[in-house]
Amino acid sequence: MRSILLSLVLAASSFALDLSKLKPEGYVSDFANVVDPESKATLNAYLAALEKASGAQIALVTIDTLDGEIVGDVANKLYIQWGVGKKSTNEGALFLLVIRDRKSRLEVGYGLEPIVPDGSAGDILRAMRPALRAGGYGSALIEAARTLGVKIATAKNIQIGETLPAPLFNDDESSGDLKSQLSPKEIMIMVGIAIFILILLINSGGGRGGMGGLVWMLLNAGGGGGYSSRGGFGGSSSGGSSWGGFGGGSSGGGGASSDW
Repeated sequence: MRSILLSLVLAASSFALDLSKLKPEGYVSDFANVVDPESKATLNAYLAALEKASGAQIALVTIDTLDGEIVGDVANKLYIQWGVGKKSTNEGALFLLVIRDRKSRLEVGYGLEPIVPDGSAGDILRAMRPALRAGGYGSALIEAARTLGVKIATAKNIQIGETLPAPLFNDDESSGDLKSQLSPKEIMIMVGIAIFILILLINSGGGRGGMGGLVWMLLNAGGGGGYSSRGGFGGSSSGGSSWGGFGGGSSGGGGASSDW
């Protein structure tokens, strides 16, 4: 009996989460294999530009499961093990997504705590939930990187040489979201009324003249170039996207944890 129990313990330990085997693969370490290549390239380019402009280092990490450990402990261990942020400034942050456990953590280094206090870290994680619930892990990390990058750039009064695509998911937990206050039937009624009014305006305007012309212009305004303001989504990633390793920074456990 004792030998059977020992065998079971050894078998279980062989599948345990071993953080010492996890080595950073760049700004994005997708150990769970859930981030699409385009998003990964975009994030690496943006975070390289952010580091070049501000000196801050951001690590984005996905793993499959915590294997019973606490998400905050795992993120802190990885942060210190990898040394995110430069040792002289400790301006670093680590996002951890745990896919099967549906948990997230933003670990913030000492130097960034004045810019990203615990409350702000929690807000960033909550804003990621719509994308995470839809399985858009790349989009969730892009939204998190954008928000954190803007906070750092604003605090340091700098410009980041890369841009990120517009959000694909809206925060459905926002109290000001009109969609969350209306039923599907009410939304359909409003859409039908809007279409009816547009038809009346077009017919009363005589083709493309008068008010009908204005409506025609609005309806066709988006046909030329799409969302050209989205910037560097898979475009200019070759400009300075190389990763030179983390710099030996440390964290005292600042940040926030969440789930989705």
